[in-house]
Amino acid sequence: MVCTASLALGRAIASNADATLPPDVLLKSKLHLLDTLAAILSGSRLKPGLFAARFVESQGGRPEATVLGAGYATSAVNAALANGMTAHADETDDSHLASRSHLGCAVVPAALAMAERADASGRALVNAVALGYDVGARSTIALGYGPAKTQKHSTHGLAATFGAAAAAGALIRPDDAAAVTVLAYAAQQASGIPSWNRDPDHIEKAFDFGGMGARNGVFAALIVEAGATGVSDPLTGPHSYLDAFAERPDPAALTDGLGTRSEIMQASIKKWCVGSPIQAALDSLTFLMAEHRVGADDVERLVVHMPDDRLHVVSDRDIPDICLQHLLALTLVDGTLTFATSHNEHRMHDPAVLAMRARIEAVPSSELTRAKPARQAIVDLHLRNGHVVRHRTFAVLGTPDNPMSRSEVEAKADDLIAPVLGAARSRDLVDAVMAMETIPSVRTLRPLFS
Repeated sequence: MVCTASLALGRAIASNADATLPPDVLLKSKLHLLDTLAAILSGSRLKPGLFAARFVESQGGRPEATVLGAGYATSAVNAALANGMTAHADETDDSHLASRSHLGCAVVPAALAMAERADASGRALVNAVALGYDVGARSTIALGYGPAKTQKHSTHGLAATFGAAAAAGALIRPDDAAAVTVLAYAAQQASGIPSWNRDPDHIEKAFDFGGMGARNGVFAALIVEAGATGVSDPLTGPHSYLDAFAERPDPAALTDGLGTRSEIMQASIKKWCVGSPIQAALDSLTFLMAEHRVGADDVERLVVHMPDDRLHVVSDRDIPDICLQHLLALTLVDGTLTFATSHNEHRMHDPAVLAMRARIEAVPSSELTRAKPARQAIVDLHLRNGHVVRHRTFAVLGTPDNPMSRSEVEAKADDLIAPVLGAARSRDLVDAVMAMETIPSVRTLRPLFS
C-alpha cells in the first residue's frame, strides 16, 4: 500500500495514546495544557464563556465530560464546543505563528472531553494534546497561503478542526484505517472565513478559533468510533482537502518532520492576556517604564511602530483587550497591566486613559513585517523633559525565541484560575497538570474543574 500523507497521519494518530514523549516535549505539552485550562476557567466569567455554557446547557446531553467553570457535565461534543469557545473567550490562549492558528483552544477541549468520556489516563491526554498540535499546524502550513490579509479561508478554523480531530481520534484508540477516516470527517467539516476580524463581541471569533474545531474534532472521532466509514485519502489528490483549500499546495508539508519535529515546541504562550500583535509593544513599553522609571505624567507622546500587516487587527478596536492604543495608555496610567484591567470595558472611558491615548501614534512598518522573528515592535517615548527613549522587542516573551519558564507559566495560571476556583484548588490543579503523565484517570480531576 502506498503511504499517502493521510495514511502517515493516520498511523501517527493510531499509535499515539501509548507513545513516550521526549522530556522537553512532555514538559511543553503540560505547560500548554495548563495554560489552556487557565484560559478556559478565566474565560468562563467572560461574555463568550457565559454564552457558551448557557447555550450548551440548554441542549442537554449525556453527562460525559465537564464544562469547566460551569458546574455541570454534558456530552463530549457539547463540552468540547463550550470549553473551546471559553478557551478563546478573549486573548489569553496560546498561538502557533507558522500555522496562523490558536491550537490550544481547540485541541485541549477536544482531548479533555474525549479523555473524560473514555476514562483515559493523564499520559494519553498529554500525548493527544501534543499530537493535535502536530497535525493541526501541518494542516494549514501545507496550504501555502500568502499574506494573512488576502486569504479567503480562516486558518484558525481549519487548523483547529484537524488538530482537535487528531487529538480526539487518538483517544478512541483506532487502527490505521479508522484513524484516516477520522481525518476524512475532519476534512468534510473544514470551514471558516476571516470575517471573525469584524466580530464586536468575540463570540463568533471564539466559535471559529476554538469551539467549532473542538466540536468538529470530537464529532469526527465519535462517528468513526460508532462505525462510520470514509475515503482512504481525504487530504491529497483530486477533490481532496488540499485541492479544495490550498493556494500553493505542499503535500509534503503534511508529514514533514512528523515523529521528529514537535510543533508544540514552536507554539507561543502569552505573558499578556491581549491580542498577539500587541505583545511586543507591551514588552517594549514596560521595559522602558522600568528602565527609566516613567509613567503617564512623564510622557508627552508615545509612538509605536508595528508590522503593517497586523496593525489593522489591533488599531483603535472597540474591545479593550485587542485595542493597541488603549492598552498602552492603560499600562502607562496604571503602571502595570493585569487580566482584570485589560478586560475592563469601563476603563476605555476613563478620562485619564483617554487623555494618554490621545497622545499615542501607531505607525505601520513594512520593515517590521519582514523582520525575523515575527511580531516585533518599537516604542518611542517622547518625555516631557525633552528626552526620547526607544526600545525594540525582537523576541516576544513566551515565543519559541524567548520562552516563558515553567514558573512563569504556573504563575500566570495561578493568577487566572484562583479568582474562579480559589487559591487552594488553583494550586491543586496546577500541581495535577504538571504531574499529568502519572495520573491513572483524568476523571479524578473533575472536582478541580468547576
